[in-house]
Amino acid sequence: MLFQIKSYLKFLWNSKNEHAVHSPFVFNLLTKCFYDKKTKPEYAILSAYRKSFLQNKNTIEVTDLGAGSRVFKDNTRQISKIAKTAGISPKRAELLFRITAYFKPDNILEIGTSLGLATSALALGNPKATVTTLEGCPETAKEAQLQLQKFNCANVKSVVTEFESYFKSLQLGLKTKNYDLIYFDGNHSKKATLDYFELLLPTISNDTVWIFDDIHWSSEMEEAWEIIKNHSKVKVTIDTYQWGLVFFRYEQEKEHFIIRA
Repeated sequence: MLFQIKSYLKFLWNSKNEHAVHSPFVFNLLTKCFYDKKTKPEYAILSAYRKSFLQNKNTIEVTDLGAGSRVFKDNTRQISKIAKTAGISPKRAELLFRITAYFKPDNILEIGTSLGLATSALALGNPKATVTTLEGCPETAKEAQLQLQKFNCANVKSVVTEFESYFKSLQLGLKTKNYDLIYFDGNHSKKATLDYFELLLPTISNDTVWIFDDIHWSSEMEEAWEIIKNHSKVKVTIDTYQWGLVFFRYEQEKEHFIIRA
């Protein structure tokens, strides 16, 4: 906890808003997407999706293949508590929706479905997109699948898998699939994050957007974020404290931004 307090205070000290940004690409992203205060009809759907889970008192047995939980002490967990503590926040779900609507990616990959709170934001952000979401826990994936069907998120393909095995299977294909947006929220460890980064690099295009969740989760995750920022193929990054956004646009100068969102 002390680490995260220090990390957040450092972020506040260094962070800026759109007035300190001179990149037209990033300035437009901030003013037209990040700071868009208009209410969207889809926000009500995201809220109802969440509320339905918050009212669900059933328990499931969770298979945790990631870095573990700071909240739960055992793997038998109440669905309402998972939705309350382990999923994306309402504010960030709305931002994820706006980012997806702004870039209009055709092929989206989500690493870590959980209950699908973020998945629904991705699916609603561009209903024409194909959203592939990966989850290691069969019980959690089942609950998410049922909920996504209930809320008519028909553009989602759910895959129960161990993440690294799935990425390696992509490389064995005759043609590597390109993903226009990848949301990394499956394993908050340095090694896994960097392994996923390297394994998925063959899927990028010039306009690909990657979003890493919890980049300040731990000192190791901050180390992973620094390595990603300095990678030769990475041109622009945005640190919002909770998320790290990565862009590979070859025409851009290499720049890093710390932005209050």
